[in-house]
Amino acid sequence: MKALVAYFSASGVTAKLANKLAAAADSPLYEIRPAQPYTAKDLDWRDKTSRSSVEMNDKSCRPAISDNDAPVAQADVVFVGFPVWWYREPSVIDTFLEAYDFKGKTIVPFATSGSSGIGDSGKNMQSVVGKGAKVLEGKRFSASADENELKKWIKQLKAEL
Repeated sequence: MKALVAYFSASGVTAKLANKLAAAADSPLYEIRPAQPYTAKDLDWRDKTSRSSVEMNDKSCRPAISDNDAPVAQADVVFVGFPVWWYREPSVIDTFLEAYDFKGKTIVPFATSGSSGIGDSGKNMQSVVGKGAKVLEGKRFSASADENELKKWIKQLKAEL
């Protein structure tokens, strides 16, 4: 299995998990960076006019990403990580998915959240990439997940791949 771990992290929590997952999967790591980084004000989910609130209320929103050089073509399996926003993947993840050809690849969502589940992220992501790729349901992890927990998860996933 040639894998890639791609992730978006607004506060650093998902970045830490992605680093552990890349080590557990022995795969390269790629950070999905928005062209315009999010500020604390942008991330204030209590403010209906904050950037993240506006983006998440518009399912067609596609915030620009800073580059298009993720090594997706070399991977069979792409782990895509993100913090859970409004019970789904942030819109910048959808931008990333639309920027590459995932035909013939398996996408495995992984997420961080204090309490929210991963919701319909897998289904949403499948609709973005289309029928040529397979998107698994994925899993939400706590910030304290360790490399052994991630290795067990990868082993379980191999049956689905």
